[in-house]
Amino acid sequence: PISTTTTTTSLFGKKEARAQGNARKNQSQRVKKPKDDVIEVEGTVIESLPNAMFRCTIDGAPETQDPVLATISGKIRKFYVKILVGDKVTIELSPYDLTRGRITFRKR
Repeated sequence: PISTTTTTTSLFGKKEARAQGNARKNQSQRVKKPKDDVIEVEGTVIESLPNAMFRCTIDGAPETQDPVLATISGKIRKFYVKILVGDKVTIELSPYDLTRGRITFRKR
């Protein structure tokens, strides 16, 4: 008497992890993960300082509020995006110190 049993192939360990990684790699659209601990605001550059630092005002803020001291993010620095006085920018503010931020995008 010969018994036939069917076995299903399932991947275990490294091969399973590699299959998941390949499935993730084949996706055509990258999803940017939103950061939970930053505050994004729109602003205008009012002064250019040394070492890629800028003084920016926040759009919609009262005149009495101090300007934000912002530095350039790594991607903008990498692609040599020039930021001039008067440019509209997107700034990420740190929740720990609201007077400092990072410029993440320059409006056209």
